[in-house]
Amino acid sequence: MVWDYTYLIKILIALISAGLLGVEREYAGKAAGLRTFIMVSLGACIFAIISQSVFESGGHIGDPARIAAQVVTGIGFIGAGLIIFQEQKIKGLTTAAGLFTVASLGMAAGFGFYFLSLFGAVAALVVLTGLRRVERFLDKRAELARQKRIREGQND
Repeated sequence: MVWDYTYLIKILIALISAGLLGVEREYAGKAAGLRTFIMVSLGACIFAIISQSVFESGGHIGDPARIAAQVVTGIGFIGAGLIIFQEQKIKGLTTAAGLFTVASLGMAAGFGFYFLSLFGAVAALVVLTGLRRVERFLDKRAELARQKRIREGQND
């Protein structure tokens, strides 16, 4: 395999994409933060580069989708380890989903879909930061409705 300058571009895009989301997770105080998100994206990117390079080497000795499929499976396993049930609540689900997303961003960069990787990172960042307020609002509304049902049930 010969060194190709596009490898550097692919890796940089994967690092930037994951870094955007990792900073948000770090700021939110989550267990999987900046370094974890970047490492997942970097690994996925390298797997994508290997997968594509093996296929394009002329020997066609492999199917580039096979390695990609195994990355998805592996990230699912890591994500499952992040999810815990504590105090009648599920915790870690958004972080697990974030890891799944940064793996896809890394793979997108690794396969040369630079715009997809960067646009996906921005979209995910908007979801993580922008929808946090919406989620809090909905949680408050649900709590008020629950308290109202309890009061009405006690008055009967």
